[in-house]
Amino acid sequence: MTETTTEASRFWDGHHTTHVPDGEPRANVRLVEVVAGLTPGRALDLGTGAGGDALWLARRGWRVTAADISAVALARLDTRARDLGLADRVTTERHDLAATFPAGRFDLVSAHYLHTSFPLPREQVLRRAAAALSPGGRLLVVEHGSAAPWSWNQDPAAFPALEAPSLDPAQWTVERADALTRTATGPGGQTAEVVDHLLLVRRSR
Repeated sequence: MTETTTEASRFWDGHHTTHVPDGEPRANVRLVEVVAGLTPGRALDLGTGAGGDALWLARRGWRVTAADISAVALARLDTRARDLGLADRVTTERHDLAATFPAGRFDLVSAHYLHTSFPLPREQVLRRAAAALSPGGRLLVVEHGSAAPWSWNQDPAAFPALEAPSLDPAQWTVERADALTRTATGPGGQTAEVVDHLLLVRRSR
């Protein structure tokens, strides 16, 4: 591992050691909205974190590869999947997306809130994610468009508009590019209006 990877890994291991979900982690709202009507297949969850999205997908018949830089988060997800009888549908892989990317082809690649204070070549990551789609597959990217009061990053400049990666329009189609408002609930139960930037890309061939 590079020095940056080691530093990032320690940071996120510490985060997940300190922030333990109260009960089973919830799926992200935008994932549920977009994916609920899709036919299950193979899914890749980038930056899986606490694993709420991976577990939600697995329960609905998806076979999920859950990738994250934090060994703590992945070990916890392995345990939850096993306890819920979903171990055969959830595979965890440790990756620093700035350096490595999961192998294979997927019907869905989901990337929610890949915000980090460490270097991340976002354009490169999203291009690799799009290239990992099977024909007809979709890439769903959701990022913060504003900071919640409890966010670790309060810099407004850290939440620019989400731009689609440079892709051949003959192979990939942008189906949605939206800025959406929702009411978020913080770790202490407080609520706030926040903005999500949503990008949905479909591979045609």
